[in-house]
Amino acid sequence: MDFNINEYLRFLTLAIVPFMLAITVHEFSHGMSAYLLGDDTAKKAGRLTLNPFAHVDIMGLLFLIITRLFGWAKPVPVNYGRLYKKTKYGPAIVAVAGPLSNLVLAILSSIALKMLYSMQFEQGSTLLKVMLPVAGMLRLSININVALFIFNLLPLPPLDGGRIVENLLPYDKAVAYAKLERYGFLILLVLFISGGINYILMPFMTFFLNILL
Repeated sequence: MDFNINEYLRFLTLAIVPFMLAITVHEFSHGMSAYLLGDDTAKKAGRLTLNPFAHVDIMGLLFLIITRLFGWAKPVPVNYGRLYKKTKYGPAIVAVAGPLSNLVLAILSSIALKMLYSMQFEQGSTLLKVMLPVAGMLRLSININVALFIFNLLPLPPLDGGRIVENLLPYDKAVAYAKLERYGFLILLVLFISGGINYILMPFMTFFLNILL
């Protein structure tokens, strides 16, 4: 397939806003849930904010540019010791807050897109020309947020799914499971390079996108 630079630049133009919103809300949700459970580490670090520049990670942004779907932000700092004072499942609650926020954004984007499609616009009108890229952003918002929701729930440290599993395991098994984190990025890299990630994620992506789109 030939590479179309104009199509690629159009994708980047439309994707940057929904991507920045997705990772910002994701990290903010981690920080806010930790704050509500008694840990103000994220707030003190200036990460309890919806300013995307406080969360953006250059490598994560480059990964989006390369894959056109996946990316990440700088992880919000969390003091898990403070969470345990509130509940033994504090780390799992904080971990799941991020992916759930992406699912909520995907649902809201789907509702907005369906409302947009239900509206009537005069052919060739300025309003139609404005709404077409907005519709493109909403579709990408659904794709990006569903991808982040599913990807981050993979049971592999340091992803959110790994944190959830680690928190739910008995202590001795959790310690052993946490050791996977040192290999986590390498495992993910192999999955992306080999294409194995598609076999894992795409059935779930298809399921959710069929509902939302």
